[in-house]
Amino acid sequence: MIMEKNSTKISIFQGQKIRKTILNNEWWFVIVDVVRILTDSVQPDGYIKDMRRRDKELSRGWGQIATPLSIETKGGAQKLNCANTEGVFRIIQSIPSQKAEPFKRWLAKVGYERLQEIENPELATKRTRALYKLKGYSDNWIEKRMRGITIREELTDEWQNRGAKDHRDYEILTAEISKATFGLTPSEYKKLKGLKRENLRDHMDDFELIFNMLGERSTTEIHRQENSKGVMKLKQDANRGGKVAGIARKGLEKELGRTVVSKQNFLKKPEAKKSLKQSKI
Repeated sequence: MIMEKNSTKISIFQGQKIRKTILNNEWWFVIVDVVRILTDSVQPDGYIKDMRRRDKELSRGWGQIATPLSIETKGGAQKLNCANTEGVFRIIQSIPSQKAEPFKRWLAKVGYERLQEIENPELATKRTRALYKLKGYSDNWIEKRMRGITIREELTDEWQNRGAKDHRDYEILTAEISKATFGLTPSEYKKLKGLKRENLRDHMDDFELIFNMLGERSTTEIHRQENSKGVMKLKQDANRGGKVAGIARKGLEKELGRTVVSKQNFLKKPEAKKSLKQSKI
């Protein structure tokens, strides 16, 4: 079972949100979101129970369709039943709804785009860049963010190959780097910035992104240099890699006379707008 870290995403179908995540290189959708949209039910959990009572075959095969996966919610990460595209199509068969047909076409489009991205990762990169641009980020910030994504992927590949087994291992190792780099775990950092389900890195400024990249890239290099194996050794390396970035951060803070760790929620004042305002002064 391979999951992408921090992988909860939001899709929009006819103006309504559907949470999804990646498992084994395919999208898995939160079932309760799908049912809510197709039925307009105010109690989709209850509708799902009734649906399974009506459709005995669906109920018997529920364990093969519904997989509990970690999804970010307002109250933090929770296990929610998710289904892949095939599973969602089976659920749709049990829902008498006029909304089902456009939803099927939308799912097919999402699945097709994901297959394209697997065959040609450059397409995923282009789509990500376009999304950040629409949110108001500058080209310079986007370049750093995209480089950070690449560095993160290299690191998580190393973790997977060297003994990290599940999502919890990745959380522990990530927290170790963050604590040594910034003096805060990711959850503490999000609280500082007033974030809930948002992606922390999307709310970092230039310096925060740079030091985050330095900590993760240093950790990757230490793993490779020492051919580290097992979560305990990976954790020690993560602390050392984070300290490299932490020492550099403290040196810069001494020169600047201020902290690099920012309370600012970056999207409250998108960078492109800030740059435009500054250019007018």
